[in-house]
Amino acid sequence: MKTGKQTWTFSNVYLQSVGTAVGPKEAEGPLGDCFDVTYDNLHCDEDNWELAERKLLEDSISNCLSKKGIAKEDVDIYVSGDLLNQIVSATYSARTLQIPFLGVFGACSTSMESLAVASSLVEGGFAKRAVAGVSSHNATAERQFRYPTEYGGQKPGTATSTVTGAGAALIGTDVTDIRITSATVGRVVDWGVKDPFDMGSAMAPAAADTIATHFKDLNIQPEEYDLIVTGDLSAVGSPIVRDLLIEEGFDITNNHNDCGLMVYRPNQEEVFAGGSGCACSAVVTYGHLVDLLKKGRYNKILVVATGCLHSPVMVQQKESMPAIAHAVVLERTGSDY
Repeated sequence: MKTGKQTWTFSNVYLQSVGTAVGPKEAEGPLGDCFDVTYDNLHCDEDNWELAERKLLEDSISNCLSKKGIAKEDVDIYVSGDLLNQIVSATYSARTLQIPFLGVFGACSTSMESLAVASSLVEGGFAKRAVAGVSSHNATAERQFRYPTEYGGQKPGTATSTVTGAGAALIGTDVTDIRITSATVGRVVDWGVKDPFDMGSAMAPAAADTIATHFKDLNIQPEEYDLIVTGDLSAVGSPIVRDLLIEEGFDITNNHNDCGLMVYRPNQEEVFAGGSGCACSAVVTYGHLVDLLKKGRYNKILVVATGCLHSPVMVQQKESMPAIAHAVVLERTGSDY
C-alpha cells in the first residue's frame, strides 16, 4: 500500500534467509566473521574479474537458498543488479539460475531497490518467494568507472573503495523473526558535484531527501529506529547527511552509521574514505545487521542504500553526478525461523 508521497508499506512480507560472499579485503575487515563465503584473492579462483564477481553473486544466492532448504525451482522471481554495463553479473547469473528475472539498476542503491521491488511483488501476490541479489567487485568497477587496477593511479582521500562481494535475500510470506515493513523509493537528486572521486558528497543530498521523506510519509521521528544506516557515504558523506537532516528538523546523530565505514577498519590499506559499491550495503546488512536483529540487539532498522548515477562518458562531458537513495525497514517480530 502506498503511504504518503514515496513510501510503500507491507503487511505480509518476511525475510526468509540471507547469503553473502566477499573478497579478501572485506574478509580482513571488522565484519569478516559475519560472511558465509570468503576468498583470499580478488580472482576468487576464476580467470578474470568479471567471472569472479559472478561467482560471488552465485555463491551468495546458493547459500541463501540452502539455509532455508529451498530449491531454485521453488523461487518465483529473481530481482538483481550490479554496476557493470548491461548488469552482466546479474543477467549471467540469471542464465544459470533459470528463475524468472527482473534486472534493476540504481548504482550502489541497487541492494535496497532490489529488496523493495521483490517485497512489493510478494506483498501484491505476484510471487510467493522472491530472491533479491546484488554484487560488485573492486577491480571490475575500477576498470569500468575509473582506471584499470594495473594503471596504479593515485587517488585522493575522498575516494571510496568498491566492495568486492555479493549479498542475496530470500523474501516470502512465511512468518519469520524479521519482517520487511516498508520501503521508501527515492528521487534523483543532483547538487552539481562533478568529481567521481568524491561520491560521498554527491550522494549525501539524495540520502537526506529519502530519509526526510520517509519520516514525513510515515509521520515518525528518527527515534523510531534503533539504527539508521546509510549505504556508501563513508567518511565524507556521513557528516553531510546528518547536517542536511538537522536542517530538515530530523536529528539522526545518535543512531546513524554507514555501511562504508563498517565494512573496513579505519587503518586498512587503500580503503580511503571507506567502502562503496552495490555489495557494500548488501553484505553489511545481510551478513551483520540481520544477525543483530535475530539476536535482539536491534528491533527496528532503516537501511538507506545510496547510488551515484554517473558514467565515465557523462563525467568526461563535464556533466554533474545525479544520485539516488532507496530505504527499506527491517523489523524484528520475535518469531522463530
